[in-house]
Amino acid sequence: MQSEMGELYALDFDGILCDSCGESSLSALKAAKVRWPSLFHGVDSATQDWIVDQMHSVAEGLTVEGILENWSKLKPVIMEEWSENRETLIDLFGKVRDEWLEQDFATWIGANRFYPGVSDALKFASSRVYIVTTKQSRFADALLRELAGVTIPPERIYGLGTGPKVKVLKQLQKRPEHQGLTLHFVEDRLATLKNVIKEPELDQWNLYLGNWGYNTQKEREEAAAIPRIQVLELSDFSKKLK
Repeated sequence: MQSEMGELYALDFDGILCDSCGESSLSALKAAKVRWPSLFHGVDSATQDWIVDQMHSVAEGLTVEGILENWSKLKPVIMEEWSENRETLIDLFGKVRDEWLEQDFATWIGANRFYPGVSDALKFASSRVYIVTTKQSRFADALLRELAGVTIPPERIYGLGTGPKVKVLKQLQKRPEHQGLTLHFVEDRLATLKNVIKEPELDQWNLYLGNWGYNTQKEREEAAAIPRIQVLELSDFSKKLK
């Protein structure tokens, strides 16, 4: 009976809907130049392009597998060594993005792309769709409208500051209007899906790892061995949404 009532999809944004690697890398470079100007003295545009290319490689899991696999352990060590504060860096990153968006909206939009078939799948989705992302909501909303031609009501976009994804999923499943819906959560980070599995309250969610997202071959193989997780192809994802 459940499936006759309809489907609810909670979707990650970066790495599932949108390939924002280019934009994120450029925003990170712009933020780094603001935060550590002395490091960029004498750094020419060719070197800056090289830095961005290296960030792409790491983000896509094509190289530096060791950094990716140990990032959760490395990050706090690096932050402490550089005496950095997480919230301050997040604020700076958002501010730099806002300035870029205001000053050159077309270039900012153009640095992102939606994965093939995703825009149409969102436009014609018969399921109830929510966005659950660590990106600031205003950026996700702008990209959906301008790049994908999709308008998702703001109350259906859970962005940075709305709490951990586990908490958002709990909120969604408790809503009276969602009772009886089949629940699906699509994510490209294995660690996030593992956090969901740890919560017995979230047992009714169907979990998917998008194999086109920002994950490694090793993570995809690990996910395939976990009964609760289905490793999903991009073409199958677009069909499911419709």
